[in-house]
Amino acid sequence: MKVVLFCGGLGTRLREHSDTIPKPLATIGYRPILWHLMRYYAHFGHTEFILCLGYRGDLIREYFLNYNEAMSNDFTLHGAGRVVRVHERDIADWQITFVDTGLHSNIGQRLLRVRKHLGEDAVFLANYADGLSDLPLDDHVNRFLGQPELVASFAAVSTGQSFHVVNADDRGIVTRLGAMPDQQLLINGGFFVMRNAIFDYIGEGEELVEQPFARLIAARKLGTYRWDGFWRCMDTFKDKISFDRMEARGDCPWMLWHRHPANGSEEAT
Repeated sequence: MKVVLFCGGLGTRLREHSDTIPKPLATIGYRPILWHLMRYYAHFGHTEFILCLGYRGDLIREYFLNYNEAMSNDFTLHGAGRVVRVHERDIADWQITFVDTGLHSNIGQRLLRVRKHLGEDAVFLANYADGLSDLPLDDHVNRFLGQPELVASFAAVSTGQSFHVVNADDRGIVTRLGAMPDQQLLINGGFFVMRNAIFDYIGEGEELVEQPFARLIAARKLGTYRWDGFWRCMDTFKDKISFDRMEARGDCPWMLWHRHPANGSEEAT
């Protein structure tokens, strides 16, 4: 299945980290969060990507045009011939389509603008490109395919936070302070699976999760896949630091590919 990644937002809450790069290029270790997400999808066999570009999309194009696997993988250099034997390949089998979808377009409009690149595909995947998870993608997709009445589905994830509910009287005197009945909130974590029919529900100028999803809900055509495992997004500089610390200590639940590492190597010059 093709994977649509929404890479065009301004990422204003992460601008304190850098005001010169788009959020998808914010790094975790050696590589951008965008690479980590694409590698996750490739782990499940989905290697055809459509990148919806906007803010500083030129830098995303440049990153992949100049991609050098030897800069972030172990390799052996053979002397005078300058032959490089990379011990593990990253993106050799990826197909990436880069599409300028506008600087200020919302998610719904970015999706409309890449429709032609999906061809006749009946089902495709999509993601916000700023969050990582160890969600079992195959199970999510298979469950969706088993519900032909659904047009779209997304991962519902826990915020990982608990809140105290405050009740107060008219004078502002607290009458109750306690945990929320549900303990945890579930939010839209992205990791969408969609049928091509989604385009019948999106009007010009509309945001995906507002009007179109409201129509799907009314028609009982929107599903969800609850995931209580790892999920985290890079929304602020604090989130980036958390990701960096996880990578530094080797605690990276989203790196499912490390559980089944590839064997062998290839040569490059």
